[in-house]
Amino acid sequence: MPKNILVSLSDRRQVLLGLVLGATLAIPVGQAQAQDFPPKKTISMVVGFVPGGAADTGARIIAKKLGENLGIAVTVENKAGAGGNIAHQYTATGPADGSVLLFGSVGPLSIAPNMMKLPYDPVKDLAPLTMAVNFPNVLVVHPGTGIKTFAEFIAAAKKDPGKLDFASTGPGSASHLAGELLNDMAKIDTLHVPYKGGAAALQDLLGGRVAAWYATFATAAPHIEAGKVIPLASTGTQRLGGLPNIPTIAESGYTGFSATNWYAFVASAKVPTPVLDRWNVELVKVLSAPDVVDQLNKHGLVPMPGSRDDLARYMAKETATWGRIIRERKITAQ
Repeated sequence: MPKNILVSLSDRRQVLLGLVLGATLAIPVGQAQAQDFPPKKTISMVVGFVPGGAADTGARIIAKKLGENLGIAVTVENKAGAGGNIAHQYTATGPADGSVLLFGSVGPLSIAPNMMKLPYDPVKDLAPLTMAVNFPNVLVVHPGTGIKTFAEFIAAAKKDPGKLDFASTGPGSASHLAGELLNDMAKIDTLHVPYKGGAAALQDLLGGRVAAWYATFATAAPHIEAGKVIPLASTGTQRLGGLPNIPTIAESGYTGFSATNWYAFVASAKVPTPVLDRWNVELVKVLSAPDVVDQLNKHGLVPMPGSRDDLARYMAKETATWGRIIRERKITAQ
C-alpha cells in the first residue's frame, strides 16, 4: 500500500477519535452525573433537630423506604441547633453530587429569612425537591381558664386585652406565629410567652402558669384525653383526624387562616437539575406508598408529595405570609 495512503488513513483515525472525545466532553456535567443516579455512596438525610421528635420520626420512616426502593443505604443524620439553621447551612454548602437530602422545615426555609441574616439563602442556595409532610397545631387551654370553646377564647381576649397569654417554643416558631396570626386576623391582643422548647411550655401549661398553647396534636393528645387541657380549634385547613369534633380556626369565622408545621425535601442548589428531578420522582414514590402514608399518619403527619415547582411556590407563599406578620407585629428573634 502506498505510503501516502497509510498517512491518510492514520489522519482519518485521529480526526474520528477527536470527534468522539469532543462529543463526550460536550455532554453536560449534569447529564453525566444523572447517569450514575443514585450516587454511588451512602445517602445522608439531614434533620435539623434532635432524635425522637416529629421531624426525626418522619425522616426515619421515609429514609427506610427510600433505601429499600433504591437498594442503597440511606442514613438519617441529626444536626440540631439554631432552630434547624445549622442543618440547612450544612446542606447548602455540602456536596453537589446529590448524596445529601435535607428534611427541611418551615422555620429555616420561610420564617427565619424574615427575622435574621442567615449564612445561606433558602432560595438561591437550596433547591426544592418535594413537600414531605404537613401538620397543624391545636389551640389548647388550661381548664382553670374556664374557657371551653374557641368563641369563648376570642371573647375573653377581647374583654381583657393583653391578659390572656399563650406559650410558644420560641420567638418565630410555628406555635408563636399561629398566635400572632390570630391576633392579626381577630383583632385581639393575646400575650406571647416564649419558652426554650416544648417540654417547658407543656409543663407550665399543665401547671396553669400559662393559659394556652398552640401545641402539636401528638404532644397534646394524651393530655386532652386525660382532661388536663381543653382543645378549642386546630390551625390547619382541615379538621384533625384525631379531633373530628374540634373546628379549625378558618371555619370558626377566620376564613383563610392557616398556620401549619411542614417539612419539605431540599438539596444543595449546586446539584445538577437532572439529579434533583430524579430525587423528586423517588421521594414522591415513597411519600405515596400506602405503608408509608399509614406510618406517617399514625404520628399525625400528613404526606403531601408534589412537584419541585409546587414546593417552590408554596415556600414563596409562606415566606410572604410570615414576612408580613413578622413586620407588622414587630417580631424579633430575641
